[in-house]
Parts: sequence; structure tokens; C-alpha cells
Amino acid sequence: MKNKKKKDKNKKGPAAHGAETFTGRLDVTRSGMGFVIVEGRDQDILVRPADFNTALHGDTVRVRVVNNSPRSGRWQGEVVEVTDRKQLEFLGHIQTSASFAFFIAESDKPMPDIYVPLAALNGAKNNDKVIVRITEWEKNKKPQGEVIQVMDKTDENDGAMKEILLEAGFPIFFPENVLEESERLQDLIPAAEIGKRKDMRPVLTFTIDPVDAKDFDDAISIRPLDNGLLELGVHIADVSYYVETDTALDKEAYDRATSVYLPDRVNPMLPERISNELCSLRPHEDKLTFSAVFRMTPKGEVKGTWLGRTVIHSDHRFTYEEVQEIIEQKAGLYQPEIELLNDIAQRLRKQRFRKGAINFSSTEVRFKLDEKGKPVGIMVKESKEAHQLVEEFMLLANRSVAEAVGKIKINKKPIPFPYRVHDRPDKEKLLPFIEFAKKYGHIFDIESPQAIARSFNQMLKDVQGRPEQHVLEQLGIRTMAKAVYTTENIGHYGLGFEHYCHFTSPIRRYPDVMVHRILQEVLDQHIEPDKKLEAKCKHSSERERAAMESERAANKYKQVEYMQSFLGDEFEGVISGVASFGFWVETVEHKCEGLVSINSLLEYDDFRHIESDYSLVGRRSGRQFRMGDKVMIKVVAANLTKRQLDYEWVITAAERNAPGAVVLPSPDELAVDGHMSEHGHKPAHGHKKTARGGHAKKGGAAGHGGGKAHKAGHHKRDNAAGPSTPKTRKKKK
Repeated sequence: MKNKKKKDKNKKGPAAHGAETFTGRLDVTRSGMGFVIVEGRDQDILVRPADFNTALHGDTVRVRVVNNSPRSGRWQGEVVEVTDRKQLEFLGHIQTSASFAFFIAESDKPMPDIYVPLAALNGAKNNDKVIVRITEWEKNKKPQGEVIQVMDKTDENDGAMKEILLEAGFPIFFPENVLEESERLQDLIPAAEIGKRKDMRPVLTFTIDPVDAKDFDDAISIRPLDNGLLELGVHIADVSYYVETDTALDKEAYDRATSVYLPDRVNPMLPERISNELCSLRPHEDKLTFSAVFRMTPKGEVKGTWLGRTVIHSDHRFTYEEVQEIIEQKAGLYQPEIELLNDIAQRLRKQRFRKGAINFSSTEVRFKLDEKGKPVGIMVKESKEAHQLVEEFMLLANRSVAEAVGKIKINKKPIPFPYRVHDRPDKEKLLPFIEFAKKYGHIFDIESPQAIARSFNQMLKDVQGRPEQHVLEQLGIRTMAKAVYTTENIGHYGLGFEHYCHFTSPIRRYPDVMVHRILQEVLDQHIEPDKKLEAKCKHSSERERAAMESERAANKYKQVEYMQSFLGDEFEGVISGVASFGFWVETVEHKCEGLVSINSLLEYDDFRHIESDYSLVGRRSGRQFRMGDKVMIKVVAANLTKRQLDYEWVITAAERNAPGAVVLPSPDELAVDGHMSEHGHKPAHGHKKTARGGHAKKGGAAGHGGGKAHKAGHHKRDNAAGPSTPKTRKKKK
């Protein structure tokens, strides 16, 4: 009801209720004008640069309305308080003089120069590329800062990766007080603490992680019980034991909310002292854990669940590849146990899909990098049984914790808890997709959410190995809502769970830390409901989205960097998205995506966008470019600064001779005696030629969901339906 009242107030205009203030996020345009985006308001509040009052792009601010325009209905305001800084660290260049220095940020968003005292240069010299942190900023003065790193100008990759992180609001370095706090934590586990816990050190336990992982946050244990049942344990690093509430460590972890996984590095949520040492479940070391221990039959039927704090001793550190080899070869270390775990995991997986989980597959692309971080190869990884083994037991633990807490009531009300929820598909997105799928013979039952899930699974099963598989999988995923953290439990539609949370990765996700703390309160029967929990959930969801966007940007940077070696080369690709200004193509060989501008197709035909068919259609030739179609492309541009690949469609002889096709000559062919003739000659039949042309003008994209904006000159930021991007995060649901 509060929101409704606020909306009604908003309609009256500022004059009706004095100088009212609102809280929102400041969005600064390239021209320098600001707009405060307020949740629940249809229109932003305009703020002129003189009224920013120390606010920067992306900051959460309180804005006071000072004026409104009756003609446009737009309110104008001034920032009265910065409630939350998006970013304190910036990448740019230092300019020094005899008595002081200034830092000029490399940003497409205007911001003031930062004054740097000579004592705070930390070795930086004039025109050095540096990272500066704002240390203070008084109203009506320049911000003041300190140099925290002098960059190596020759290492472009390092600068690019750090710029991506900083622009998303992720600090590169931990503050001194946070590092000092982490260093003071003891290695030795007190005997008194072990005495409070279930001791599972004698039980066979091991970890399974990527080959390059350093933060092992989950382990699995297994042992037979006397009654023919098995005891299966899912053990998670007990981060909340080391990171206590209201400490500098806890505040920093909350602000970051997540680790960020880029192709060549991890930007961690917690200092390495915790993530890679104290909490990492390294082999042959006693470690403190929070565990979900199940009694189950060899067929995976759960007969009982115990949740609580434990101490474990990992016997071995496996990689996914090693476990996969043991599964396939039926030989190796702990082979009987791994085979049994795999059998149970596959049973759990099948049961999950029978109960309504949707079986979307995803491709993980990883780059092979040289010592300087330059990509020298691309590897496409598929989810195999070893990955599914870990995934199913993590899902089981996450669901079991959420179910246990979900049963607890205080004054007949559920206790506040950070659920991981996934809403049902949006009908507006779903119905066009259903119509498109029907063209391939797939019929959807939309009578209930469960029926929709069954229809999706049937379609995904039917399209395996068929030409339309990729397009239907990608478009199907885009009909889905985004999973978020919230205290309002609506279930997880994609997984088919009524209760779900994130419990299994507290080293790299702050919501898991909150889950551990609340679960311990439940077990202690001493619950203190957190009134700010919903706001913390919202913050965690926002930071997760920022991390995903950073990962996409870094992935795209590496794709562009890799494809620079193939300028002028031709490759087979699949159309992965269509918009009014062109279509995206993902190369089959490298999984690298670039845009074929509609302007570059004008020599062949005049194409129009058929949104309902996810296609471009030639007005004369009828030639179609539809999502999922295979085409030949040439790599024509690879812009690292914009993280942008440009392709041209390679016209084959058959396409050149298609009815209605008119292929105009290139400018080179039109040049006659130093001037351009009106008409040129068609190239000889059978000669391959690329459709040429410049970038498409900016315009709204349609028919290509996902929302990732291609960079400048390709389309508008707001309405863009950007191309798909390979997944890089691990074990994320």
C-alpha cells in the first residue's frame, strides 16, 4: 500500500507537497546531464551537473525536487545526499605540477578531475596510467584521492580487465583495515570449537572443482550405514565462523556481494587469506564446515536430513576431468564411491526433470591464454556427468536448507530468509516464442506452469541434433524470468522447487553467508529477524547482475582480441540474433559473435525486419536471414576499445543468382577514369563476394532477447536486444 500512496503523491507534482525528496540511482549521459531513476516512477528526475553535489554516475542518491515543467511533465531536482557510492576507484592518467597533481579518469561519463597531493602519488609520474581512490570530497570542492596502483602501460590486457571491474563498481583492492582483520584470524582451529561440532573427519571426503580453482568451497562425503542406507554429506566452507557480523570484513564482503570470474583472473569477494587459505577445503587439512548430511537409499531416496556445523578432513582434491575419466573408464582412485555417487546424482537429475525442472543446456567457453593473458585458443566445454554429480548434490543441499527454514514460523509468519527465486515465464515473451516454435512442429500446452515446463522439456528433447536446436534453445531461455534473491518465496520455476536458496558457495556469494547465519539461528532456536534483509537481497541481486555484465564484457574483449588474428578470413557461422539494423552471427569454430550491419546488405537487397519470425527478409529477393540459419561471414573489424566484432556476409554464387537479387558493385569497381560511374559490372559468376557497407545507424533492436547492448554505432542502449554470450560462472542456479 505504501508504494501506491507514493505513486499517487508523485502524480500531484512537487508543488503539492513542497520540496519532496526521492531516493534513486543517478544516470549521467555522455553530455553530462543527469537523470535520477526512482523505482515506482515512470519518469526520471532531471539533475543538471551543477546540482550533482559530489554525486557520480551510478551512485544512489537522495534528490530534492525543485522544479517541474508543465509542458513536458519532467521534474527537475538537486542531489542533497549520496547514500551509496557505486565506485571509489578509477582508472586514468595522472598530471603533475610542482606542488600538486590531478587525476583525469578514462570514462565516457563526465566526472570532475581528482586532486592528488604529491604525498599521495605513491611513485606515479606525470602522464602515468594509474588507479586512484577517492579519499574525501567536500561540497563545492574537487574530490581528493590517492594513487593506489601505477599501471604497466605495456600490459593492455591488465588495464582492460581492471577497467571492466571498476566500471561495474567492483573494487580491485581490499582496504588495509579489511586485510589486517583477515590476517589476524588464526590458522589453528581451537579444540573447544571442534568439540561443538559433528566430527566427520574419519569419513571419506573429497572435493571436485575446475582444474584452475583455488577456492574449494564445497566437499562431498560418503559412507555406508549398518541398515543398508548410505550417509551422504555436502560440506560447505564455514565462512560465517571467520567473517563475523559488523566487522570490516563483513561490510566489504556485503558491498562486493560476489566474486567476479573473468577469463584471466578472479576478483574475489573475500581476501585470499580467507578464500584460498582458511576457508578453502584443501586436501589433508582439518576444516570447519556447515553441512547437509543425508541418509538415503542407494537409489537416491532421502530418508533423513541433518543440518549443522561440522569439521571435515578432505582426503583428495579431484578435478572435473579426473572424475569424468574415472566414470568413463570405471577405474581410478575411489572408483566405487564415485560410481555410486554418479548413479545417485543421475537418479536425482531424472527425478527433478520429471517433477517439472526445465532441461536447458548451456555452452561454456573458456580461453586458452598465454603468459601475458592473450588468447591463443578457445575451448568449448560441455556439462558432463562429473559436473552433474556435483550440481545435483549442491541443488539437494540448497533445497533442503530452504525447506527446513521455510517451515519455521514466528507469530504464525515465516521468518525473513534470502530465498533464491525464479518466476514463471512472462506471457508477453512466451506467446511469440510459442508461435515461432509451432513453425517447427512444436506444440505448447499453456494451461498451467507445470504444463509449460513439460512442453519445454518435450521440445528440447525433440530438437536434439536438429538444425533448429540452437535457435529454439536460445529463444526459449530468453522467455524465462531472471532468478533473484528475495525474502518473498515464490519458488524456483526453472528448477521445479517450491523452496530454494543459495547455501553452497559462501566464499564467493554473500547471500550464502546470510543463509548460514540464519540457519544457525534456527538451529540454536534463537532467531533475530533482520528487518533490512529484503534490501540486502536486492543489493545482492544487483551486484550479481553487475558481475555477470562484467564477465560478458571481459569475455567479449577476449573474443575480439582473439579474432584480431583472423581479419579478412571467412568462417561458417550461425545467426544468433536479429534486429532492425542487422543480425548477429556466432562462428561455429570459435563461438565468437559479431554483427552483420543491414547497411552492408544493401548491395544485395533492401531488407526489412520481421519481428515475429526473428528474421530479416529481402523485399525483392525474398532472401531470409533467420535465427538459427547457417551463413558464411568474413571478419572485417575487431575493435578492442568498443569490444566489438564486425562481420560481412559472404555471398555465394547461388545467392548471387537468386531471383530478385541485385548485387551492386563495390566503390572500387565503380571508379572509372578517376570518377564514379552510375553503373558498374557484376562480377563473374561463381566468384565469392562479401556484401559491403558501413555500420548501421543507432536504432531499437527487436526479436533478440537478452538485453546485452552492442557498443557504439550498433544500436540504442535502452531497447537493444543484444546477442547471447557464453556462460563463464561455475555452479550457478
